[in-house]
Amino acid sequence: MPEAPRPNLIILMVLGALTGMLSGLFGIGGGVVLVPMMVLFLKFEQRLAAGTSVAAILPAAVVGGIGYAVQGNVDWIAALALAIGVVVGAQIGSWLLSRVPTAFLRWLFMTFLLAVIVSLWFVVPQRDASIDMSPLVIGLLIVTGLATGVLSGLLGVGGGIVVVPVLMFFFGASDLIAKGTSLIMLIPGSISGTIGNMRRRNVDLRAAATLGIAASVFSPLGSIVATHIAPFWSNVTFSILLAIILAQMVVKALKKK
Repeated sequence: MPEAPRPNLIILMVLGALTGMLSGLFGIGGGVVLVPMMVLFLKFEQRLAAGTSVAAILPAAVVGGIGYAVQGNVDWIAALALAIGVVVGAQIGSWLLSRVPTAFLRWLFMTFLLAVIVSLWFVVPQRDASIDMSPLVIGLLIVTGLATGVLSGLLGVGGGIVVVPVLMFFFGASDLIAKGTSLIMLIPGSISGTIGNMRRRNVDLRAAATLGIAASVFSPLGSIVATHIAPFWSNVTFSILLAIILAQMVVKALKKK
């Protein structure tokens, strides 16, 4: 197991609060932001930071998901279908990680992110829109969750940055339902991932607890703020976050070259 540094408590709390706000506002895990900041500011080894991040998001996902659910902004059938796919896909992604070249997949995913960023400026979901459920749609949601889990395991990206735009643009969900459903989906994904990371001794549970507590305090605030932001401006802010993530991934990919 990588030796965990003694993380600064204040920095952990600040990072946890930021993760919670991102989780509540956008329905994402926040690991794509949290992991590099843990490496930069707390000197965590990359894999240890990723494992700790997966555990830390669980409290925020639970509290934030409840916040969206109380407001009626969770599609429970969709969340269950996505969760089934994500749990299986994450295991496949982890297994494939050491067996297949990921460079092509990484650039393909970055192209997907770029397309999402552009579309967020032109396609604005209706706030009262919902997913029209059918057996075919349920099957497609499971496949979406499976692909998301594989990407998460292979590339270390959070499921929310894939699921939220896909639910809005391909399944017709409102921005709020997409975010709430994504958070519920993240709960079993976080549990499954943390169990695997604990087996590999690749998680700092004390740091994760501090991050998680701070995140769970701010996650409900993020979900409340989300309901007061017009769908267009929600898209704009989400696109800016995705642009930051995309830039970070491009820089990493170019450095590896």
